[in-house]
Amino acid sequence: MGSILIKNGLLINENQQYVADIFIEDGFIAEISKAGISRSADKVIDATGKWVTPGVIDDQVHFREPGLTHKAEIYTEAKAAVAGGTTSFMEMPNTNPQSTTQQELAKKYDRASQCSLGNYSFFMGGTNDNISEVLKTNPKDVCGIKLFMGSSTGNMLVDNEDTLRGIFSQTPMLIATHCEDEATIRKNTADFVAKYGEDIPMEAHPIIRDEEACYLSSKMASELAKEYDARLHILHISTAKEIELFTNKIPMSEKRLTAEVCVHHLTFNDTQYVQKGSQIKCNPAIKSEADQKALWYALNNDYFDIIATDHAPHTWDEKQGKYLKAPSGLPLVQHSLQLMLEHAKMGKITTNKVIEKMCHAPAELFAVEKRGFLREGYYADVVIVNPETQMEVSKNNILYKCGWSPLEGEVFTTAIEHTIVSGHLAYSHGKFDESKWGERLTFDR
Repeated sequence: MGSILIKNGLLINENQQYVADIFIEDGFIAEISKAGISRSADKVIDATGKWVTPGVIDDQVHFREPGLTHKAEIYTEAKAAVAGGTTSFMEMPNTNPQSTTQQELAKKYDRASQCSLGNYSFFMGGTNDNISEVLKTNPKDVCGIKLFMGSSTGNMLVDNEDTLRGIFSQTPMLIATHCEDEATIRKNTADFVAKYGEDIPMEAHPIIRDEEACYLSSKMASELAKEYDARLHILHISTAKEIELFTNKIPMSEKRLTAEVCVHHLTFNDTQYVQKGSQIKCNPAIKSEADQKALWYALNNDYFDIIATDHAPHTWDEKQGKYLKAPSGLPLVQHSLQLMLEHAKMGKITTNKVIEKMCHAPAELFAVEKRGFLREGYYADVVIVNPETQMEVSKNNILYKCGWSPLEGEVFTTAIEHTIVSGHLAYSHGKFDESKWGERLTFDR
């Protein structure tokens, strides 16, 4: 693998910003120097005036392969991720077939090794009757166990209390949960069907999948985790009420209960259903302005540990169905870093905090080996950002297989110019180098 020298970039790393050079060799960061590096390299990148950050680690994506490849594929979505500065992803098990056996999980890893430009890991899925398979999962090379404690794409709902207790009490691995109370959702849905029939307005989504549904399920999961001292990570928190379940009093490394917030819950609120409709229909639902404001507070004050996307593409035609037929999920992974940097420019969060929550914290939370930081001896997952340029999200630059984004028309004032994945310059000024695929993530557990 060739060497790369990055010159004169502003490194944003570990709550510091400073100008330095980075020398990359054999896939790793060999040297970082504020004094400058003079040795020769196969490729030199002048990063003067640019920001240099670690690659984003997204702990929640849906790339739809196998079985749902009319929506997305590992190949297409990993390319979109890399173009947006996400160098590593953790993908969910609700595909077809589902990743609920060791055999099916292994097939995903084999497929990614042949086509993923980004580094990859895949969750093992829990069901109401596969605990024996769950317990075979290797914590050294699988990111975690995923439980859907609320229905979503793929119908992997786990609602048997005995099953939940078995998983929480027996697995030593990190358990990641989608938390929404199914009984509450079914009752609310029935109420709206009785009132509107098939013509339920899209604005009803955060009322049907409401605050109480989220809180009841998250509270149950957190209580089970506390009872069995399980390592629980609750995904995509969307309500103000749930914040009380988490703490900012101890370092993340000491927490047994952690939380993720997603870019769309930070960016949108329920006033935008009238304009965007099913484009922002997702589970859990995007909720009120008050909830959105509370999410920002919790993120900035470390009640929430990481920022992710829950990238979940569906075709445009699928999204045009009425409320009960339009599937939930948004494609977001290509623009997550730019979106958060834009929020930083608007003063909602600091740039240092963005890098902490999207790069450092996911690496620490999942114990990813030698990634998530700009450090000598770590894998060279590096992003170079132009902080002073305009880029509009449009059909002609969206890389998802589904071909659309809820962010179309948004103008960002940053651009991702280069993305280096495990020492390989995978993306540069709009062009990809597919001569080397990403690597399987490993975990220090």
